[in-house]
Amino acid sequence: QVQLVESGGGLVQPGGSLRLSCAASGLTLDNYDMGWFRQAPGKERDFVGAIDWKDARTYYADSVKGRFTISRDNAKMTGYLQMTSLKPEDTAVYYCAARPSYNRVWYDSVDDYDSWGQGTQVTVSS
Repeated sequence: QVQLVESGGGLVQPGGSLRLSCAASGLTLDNYDMGWFRQAPGKERDFVGAIDWKDARTYYADSVKGRFTISRDNAKMTGYLQMTSLKPEDTAVYYCAARPSYNRVWYDSVDDYDSWGQGTQVTVSS
């Protein structure tokens, strides 16, 4: 059974940084992409970025490019979303998700991902 568990959310001031973690179990991560999404109150769940677990290639939404970095630790079976220069508009519940990798194609839709974590709240406010 695939299980994804996020952690690391919290309250941070504008301009600050935060690192989210996503611990995975029940899957062979080398065959998967791990995606990150976020959902603000009253809005749809949006793609943030993804990592191809096998070769650590990454892909980002334009809204976070240059500020957010996705990485992974194979030994810990944990993915990370490092967020810097945070803005109030980054406030949302952040989710990690997993889907089988396919032909080095990037997927950025909620419907493309099979497994989801429970989410962790990130609030950017002074």
